[in-house]
Amino acid sequence: MGDRFERYSKSIIQERALPDIRDGLKPVQRRILYSMYLDGNTYDKGFRKSAKGVGNVMGNFHPHGDSSIYEAMVRLSQDWKLRAPLIEMHGNNGSMDGDPPAAMRYTEARLSKISAEMLRDINKDTVDEEWNFDDTEKEPKVLPARFPNLLVNGATGISAGYATEIPPHNLGEVIEATIKLIDDPDATLDDLMKIVKGPDFPTGGILQGASGIREAYETGRGKVFVKSKTSIQELRGHKQQIVITEIPYEVNKAVLVKKMDDVRVLKKVDGIAEVRDESDRQGLSIVVELKRDVDAQGILNYLLKNTDLQISYNFNMVAIADMRPQQVGLVKMLTEYVKHQEDVVLRRSKFDLDKAKKRLHIVEGLIKALSILDKVIKTIRASKNKSDAKNNLVKEYQFTEPQAEAIVSLQLYRLTNTDVTELEKENSELTALISKLNKIINNHSTLMSVIKKELQEVQKNYSDARRTKIEAKVDDIKVDTKVMVASEDVHVLVSHDGYVKRSSQRSFAASDPGDNGLKDEDYPILDVEANTLNHLFIFTDKGNLIYRQIFELEDSRWKDTGSHLSQEVGLGTDESVLKAFIFEDLKQTGTFLTGTNGNYVKQIDFQDLLPGRTYKSRASRFIKLKDDDTTVLDVAYISPEEADNKLVYVFTEHSYASAFPISEVPVVGSKAVGVKFVSLKADDKIAGYFIADKDSKSDKIAILTQRGSYKQMKLSEIPATSRARRGVLTLRELKREPHRILLVTKTNASTELHVITDQNNDISIDFSAHNDADRYSNGSFILDPSTDGNPIRFEIININN
Repeated sequence: MGDRFERYSKSIIQERALPDIRDGLKPVQRRILYSMYLDGNTYDKGFRKSAKGVGNVMGNFHPHGDSSIYEAMVRLSQDWKLRAPLIEMHGNNGSMDGDPPAAMRYTEARLSKISAEMLRDINKDTVDEEWNFDDTEKEPKVLPARFPNLLVNGATGISAGYATEIPPHNLGEVIEATIKLIDDPDATLDDLMKIVKGPDFPTGGILQGASGIREAYETGRGKVFVKSKTSIQELRGHKQQIVITEIPYEVNKAVLVKKMDDVRVLKKVDGIAEVRDESDRQGLSIVVELKRDVDAQGILNYLLKNTDLQISYNFNMVAIADMRPQQVGLVKMLTEYVKHQEDVVLRRSKFDLDKAKKRLHIVEGLIKALSILDKVIKTIRASKNKSDAKNNLVKEYQFTEPQAEAIVSLQLYRLTNTDVTELEKENSELTALISKLNKIINNHSTLMSVIKKELQEVQKNYSDARRTKIEAKVDDIKVDTKVMVASEDVHVLVSHDGYVKRSSQRSFAASDPGDNGLKDEDYPILDVEANTLNHLFIFTDKGNLIYRQIFELEDSRWKDTGSHLSQEVGLGTDESVLKAFIFEDLKQTGTFLTGTNGNYVKQIDFQDLLPGRTYKSRASRFIKLKDDDTTVLDVAYISPEEADNKLVYVFTEHSYASAFPISEVPVVGSKAVGVKFVSLKADDKIAGYFIADKDSKSDKIAILTQRGSYKQMKLSEIPATSRARRGVLTLRELKREPHRILLVTKTNASTELHVITDQNNDISIDFSAHNDADRYSNGSFILDPSTDGNPIRFEIININN
């Protein structure tokens, strides 16, 4: 099986899918051109039914399906696929919209004028021939190809283990480069690239990426970008339209128009009024009509980025050279082509020389015969028959066999004086031709000058202006989100359990704000008004950060639950949302301060937490946790303006408290653990922390113990020292049932403080009903854990809102 697959692979590589480096044709294409040439189906004669051409190819040279032969014939006629079509076709031969051609019984075809250059001199033994599939006829292994067709028309194909993608080029440039290589065989790639700037697609467009072109011409592989030719036109009434007149090579126009219209229908971009295909006989034209006062360039950038208005084109220049597939660059392609032309012209010259010598021999015999005409006639009349006459001429006058044959076959009217003169003229012409051909055969520089002259003739007759514009730099197309999303104020909710949603202002206003769709045990972490263009950062207690733009959140009614974060990113079953922040843009210069119950604290620069390419499918990390039991206690955003005026107040369960400036917490990367928070005793751990202004007179410290005792005291009770100290005691240590700090926060007269227990009890604390206590007080009891439940969190409500 391996042996058979190997043979099959070799067959399709060499004889089906890949072009020959010399003539740039695949076998089926070569057979089509040769068969039509044999049938006289050329550009200077009338069109014939395509079915006749296909039938001849299939019957004589290509024992495969008629549909595959016809498809190859049609492609050779499509002027949006080939830079120099080799076949002319009457009737429907497909379209840029991907429409299929009419059946071969309806269309008519003939070789194009430039095809004559591909086949020129094929009858002069210029190329090797081989027997066809049934050994009844000979077919050429390669065509003479009097211009570098591989580069001019390019090639595309897939075989076993190999694929090829060679773009079309400008005929004038390619011939100019070939002539340069003939003049200077040591010409470098840089020399040739001064002439061949890059591909020249039949569909035009703008090609970007000089480095990609050079890499492709050097190695055979490279990547460039092909962009549509567009313009923005002003219309009446503050409207504009984008007009596309050239699209990238091999892009299906109908599919492109549909994709652009889908952008309008699905409202991926707000501002497109209509997409129309106005292409006609005058040329391609796609119009994208825009609404009033919209960002036309922004919409164009979106279309370039998200449709085939701009594509990447990958060179993969593979061709059959020396009977095997090779990845080739520009120099190798042209060098092999020049070698092929040397062989073709040399073989043609030898053929013409042999023919000229034979004719000269005949002419010399005829001239000699005319000079002794009476004797010749007398000898012929005395002979018995034609054969005897030939033998007598050879014997009596030393004519050769071919000369004697020509003499006895001579017609009587050729015996006039005029014909003697013509023969002498032909004699001199043949002598000059033989001399010329000998020079071509024996002198390499003369041979090369002939090739050069014939290439210049082809260039003069068939070259045209470049269609594709080459730009060295690839445009960095940035799509402004404002183009894609309408700016709208909405209401955003992020819950502790990980539910996220946005609701329209109308839905929010029509609902009871308390009826937010959350479960009884869940509660909002963020519940604010925001703009669809704002940016949301969600921090979890397990060190994960989820980023979304507000417009990316599920649009739900206010009384619906919304979507859970785990539907899009992987979160742990015991993971919950800690904090959420909304920013107008991603140019913030502040930091996030975060601490863990593992006694570590750090600051992270906002710019270190910007979303990556995969932000929609996976969360990023904002801190490294030492073990599974460690959790993040809190996250706070510190703007540069307030950093110098803030202190961090940190409390332990055993009631030690310390305060220190934020500047003592180093700014480190997102993957760092952080630095030591406080100096802990062996059995102690962090209870909580908050940030307050250095000189705040209004803020107070609120502490709740595990026994349900509450006390509040002034910030000044905690002296500001430095980080990693143990601090001072804030509760009096009891011998029996000592108080341990369970919850701590800051509070003031403008806030309402509530304690939520694990039995879902909500206990309100009257700020004014509690006097400021000193550090040695244990406060007063406000709840009984055995009946009210264990406190799990403080809820702070701003009274002013």
